[in-house]
Amino acid sequence: QVQLVESGGGLVQAGGSLRLSCAASGLTFSNYVMGWFRQAPGKEREFVAGCSRTGYSTYYADSVKGRFTISRDNAKRTVDLQMNSLKPEDTAVYYCAADDSNLVASIPDYWGQGTQVTVSL
Repeated sequence: QVQLVESGGGLVQAGGSLRLSCAASGLTFSNYVMGWFRQAPGKEREFVAGCSRTGYSTYYADSVKGRFTISRDNAKRTVDLQMNSLKPEDTAVYYCAADDSNLVASIPDYWGQGTQVTVSL
């Protein structure tokens, strides 16, 4: 049974930082492209950041480029999202996702349960 378990969400003031972590189990972690999505109230779920199987290639939504950094540790089976210079519009539930080929071309194979990030003024 595949499990993706996020942690690290919370409340932070604008301009602050948070680090999200996702721990994976039940899958051959290094075979999967990993990433993060988010969903704000009343909005569709959107892609935030992705990371290749090795971690050498990363890609970001324009809205977070230069502020967020995705990284993975295949030995620990974790993928992290460092979020800096947070803005109120970053407020959302953040989801970890895994796919065996491509995170954005189709719906990812697996999702975490989500973790709330709230950025206040």
